[in-house]
Amino acid sequence: MLRWLRQSLRQVSSLMARRPGLVCGAILLSVLLLLAVKFTCSRAKNVVAAAHPPVRFISAEAPMVDLYLGQLEQVERLRAVAEVSLIFFYAPWCAHSIAARHEIQEVARRLAKQVQFVAVNCWWSQGKCRKQKSFFQYPVIHLFYRRFGPIEYKGPFVASYVESFILRVITPLTYLPSRAMLQDFLSYHEPGVVGFFPFNSSPQPPGYITFLSSALQALKRDFRGSVRFGVVTSRQVAESISVRDDQTVYLHRHFNSSLIYPSWERNFTSEGICSWVFEHRETVLQWLQPPGAKSRLLEQELTKGPALLLFLPHNPLSPTPDPLLTQIADIALRYHSCNNTTPDQQNIHLYEEPLPPSTCCLSVVPPRPHPLSPASPYRVCELCLNQSHSHSAPCTFPSQTSGGAAVLRAYLRRCCLSPVAETVSPVACSNILSSYSPAGRYSACCRTFGSLGVSVPPQQGLEGDPEGRESPLPPPSTPSPQDSLTFPEEDQEGGGIKGLRCRTNKTLRFYVLDSGLHWPLAVRLGARGNAGAGRGREEFGRLLSNGSASGGRSFAAIVNLKDEVHYVLDCGWSSAVTETLEMFIMNFSTPHSPLKRHLVGGGAVEGGEMRKEEEGEERQPPSERPLISDLTTSSFLSTVMDPHRDVVLFYYSQWCGHCSVLNHVIIQLARMFRGNGNVTIARVNVAINDLPWEFMVDHFPSVLLFPKHRKHQSVKFPEDTPITLPNLLRFILKHSDSGHHPEQPMKPGGPEPNSRALLKAEFRALQGEVQTLHRARQRLSDQLAQLWRENRRLSFNAVALETHNALLQAQNAELLRERRSLEEQHREKSRQLGEAVRRLQELADASESLLTENTLLRVLLAVLRERGEERVVEGEEERETGEEIGEEMGEETSSMTS
Repeated sequence: MLRWLRQSLRQVSSLMARRPGLVCGAILLSVLLLLAVKFTCSRAKNVVAAAHPPVRFISAEAPMVDLYLGQLEQVERLRAVAEVSLIFFYAPWCAHSIAARHEIQEVARRLAKQVQFVAVNCWWSQGKCRKQKSFFQYPVIHLFYRRFGPIEYKGPFVASYVESFILRVITPLTYLPSRAMLQDFLSYHEPGVVGFFPFNSSPQPPGYITFLSSALQALKRDFRGSVRFGVVTSRQVAESISVRDDQTVYLHRHFNSSLIYPSWERNFTSEGICSWVFEHRETVLQWLQPPGAKSRLLEQELTKGPALLLFLPHNPLSPTPDPLLTQIADIALRYHSCNNTTPDQQNIHLYEEPLPPSTCCLSVVPPRPHPLSPASPYRVCELCLNQSHSHSAPCTFPSQTSGGAAVLRAYLRRCCLSPVAETVSPVACSNILSSYSPAGRYSACCRTFGSLGVSVPPQQGLEGDPEGRESPLPPPSTPSPQDSLTFPEEDQEGGGIKGLRCRTNKTLRFYVLDSGLHWPLAVRLGARGNAGAGRGREEFGRLLSNGSASGGRSFAAIVNLKDEVHYVLDCGWSSAVTETLEMFIMNFSTPHSPLKRHLVGGGAVEGGEMRKEEEGEERQPPSERPLISDLTTSSFLSTVMDPHRDVVLFYYSQWCGHCSVLNHVIIQLARMFRGNGNVTIARVNVAINDLPWEFMVDHFPSVLLFPKHRKHQSVKFPEDTPITLPNLLRFILKHSDSGHHPEQPMKPGGPEPNSRALLKAEFRALQGEVQTLHRARQRLSDQLAQLWRENRRLSFNAVALETHNALLQAQNAELLRERRSLEEQHREKSRQLGEAVRRLQELADASESLLTENTLLRVLLAVLRERGEERVVEGEEERETGEEIGEEMGEETSSMTS
């Protein structure tokens, strides 16, 4: 190969040596070709439009710095001069960024004096942010606290939540100067971490910055700040929680013993403290924040076991704890408290000396004598308020406040108005825990007396009289010791909510969601059901909203993913939130729960519209009713259990291919029974409509028959029989009650005497219909044959047209090629003409220059001729002069010689 290459090079070099003109021509042609390619490519059009330069994204009126060119270096400069900085990374095209822009601007207007707000366009391709940052979603919020950061915000982009998060970052620690404040800090249901750092010895004790950084690390993990961090500087206050050493971190727990950070085993770092706190914390209420419709957060939590989902209106900026959330947290604390002591009894040094409880009682007369106690016509109920804070607190009862009479009616309904057996002693007392709060509790003790020995003045009543009269209440009185029976607290609460987690296998997890953000999920769980359930849930919503009808929407449900059931809290009476939730939880925890499974239907209609439509369908004559009744969860039982009709039910699903194939069979069956008012053909989509367990099937499609007189003896179509029209007809005629008198149900022993004649008549009618179908089939066959011939003729025409079209396309292609060749020839001729014109112009220019030069040469020649003639004349004159001089010199010489 190398030898051949060498020989080729030698031949080329010898050829170049022999013909240098050819080599120069080849080099010139190559240069011209390169120039032509360059100029041709430079004239090509740019098909990609240049990106428009970015514009300002944040409003100019908002106190935010908008770096819409992605200047990341300015972010560092702005962050260095501010103590707290918020960086908002956005993409101008992102809908989430556009939606969050308004919320961030609102927060900036309120906190502009405390926080530096910066917005950065991280999508501009030429900006440094796009080159250095790699975000997978937008927008992204980073918060910097002095040198600590970034703290990424992972909550909803709502102004109140963002502002609450910023305030938590600004003040990550709560200063606890007194025992009272420490008690309030640790009595909250959320975990509390207390650090003891005395500032007396130094302005900045060792470990304080680490503890502050651990609080900020906790905000990185949970934007809500569910773990609260506090700092104690007084040794007396620290000793109340048995903390005596400096640089001590104390984790308060409600159920188990509180812990102290083992600094002798672990490094005293912010990451170590934060990990230790999240590892050993106790959580009774967990906030859920599903980010979207495809989030797996709910699935991960619900697979852990039964869950109580509470949708509550939440204001993150509320200065005080939400009383509703506090009340629910108290229920959760008592539910998880498995010992007989209070949750905080292990921290006995924390609380001051308890005050003796002050009791004030109210004697209540039921609205009417008990009907089962003729010997004791009157009953008296003692309602007592046990107050544990101070003696000076006013003795008030629910009946003395707005809406309190309704609460007392609920208490009396459970206590004093319940049936009592005859074996009960004359003085019967049932002590119930009706309402609980940190301030005290109400207890009711009901007794039966032979006669009522007190005069009842006309005062506040319970509005329990069926005639609308109010029952009077006597003034508050203190019961005597012999008239009252006391029971231990363990007996009072032994069967209640306290410690229920350890007494049942159905352990509940408490989850809270913001109803303002996740109300569509509550609707899918049944927040807006039928009229009856909706009324109870509306009542519960008013209770959760502190009695105000205009409050936020609230909803509660228990979801058991393992059993594929969920229960909705239906509250049909006016009662307290605590009592309602406790009863709901206890009913779920019983071995045989009285709660009814909530069924979700795809075609549910609000209010009474569904019932009106069903009543309208029932009023329609059989000829005007739809062929097939589409059932939903709400209309299923009323249609299937109709005692006046045989119901043929077809179970299907939209993803079932075999169900779609059988649609024509079901339609033909419905047409045959269209004029029969005793048979209903119905279908139900099981994929979007929940049904009671006893009405479910194990595969699709399935056909069930519910006879009108034997609903409990429903019959399933055999699985090994094809679902065809004749088989369905035999199945219905065999098991239906339509051949019997409506008022005479068929006996299980055998058919009625006239059933054979009715079956024969039905068979003859079916034979006539079959013959009609045969004739229609023959007509359809003839029509199909004619259509086949027409289709064949059309197919031949189509083939001919396709051939002609192919010829035309070939001719068109040939013409296009000729046109292109002519265009190329035209362009070539135009180019040649242009070249000739250019050369002619060059020749004309050259001729003009030659003429000018010729004229100049002529002038120059004339001048030279004149000068030559002058020189010739001068030469002749000089020659003559020389000759004369020579002659004179000769003469002189001759004279001298002579």
